[in-house]
Amino acid sequence: AYLALSPTPLCFVYKKELHWVPFFGWAIARIQMIHIDRSQRAQAFKKVVEQGKRVMQENRWVIMFPEGTRIARGKAGQYKAGGTRLACETGAQVVPMAVTSAQCWPRNSFIKYPGVIDIVIGKAIASSEYTPDSLLAATQTWIEAEMLRLDPPAIP
Repeated sequence: AYLALSPTPLCFVYKKELHWVPFFGWAIARIQMIHIDRSQRAQAFKKVVEQGKRVMQENRWVIMFPEGTRIARGKAGQYKAGGTRLACETGAQVVPMAVTSAQCWPRNSFIKYPGVIDIVIGKAIASSEYTPDSLLAATQTWIEAEMLRLDPPAIP
């Protein structure tokens, strides 16, 4: 859905372990996305910044999920500052999004159930006015408020 909604080409940041998923993983390994090797934490963010700068120079938007992984509906995830660190490092804006996909596609499930998924795109936040942590807090506040409006049972 993100690809269809975006007015510009996208580049997802994802965990390298997804390469092991038959067909899906093999396909994403062949396209120009940014994968993170979580076993090499010290070098992972450096790689994200290097590749993120290149991708943004190609006029592609970088998509990062702040919780890092899918969280079960009704559970709280821990937001990580990788995306806001990248934004502050490059001067890029952060565009927060709230998504209700957990209603139709539960965590750890390949099965998708019929239903409607809402995607709300917030206003861009200029990274120049924030530190990575304060930008993360502003982004999280917006996402959680929007999720509370869209899907109250999803917020613990």
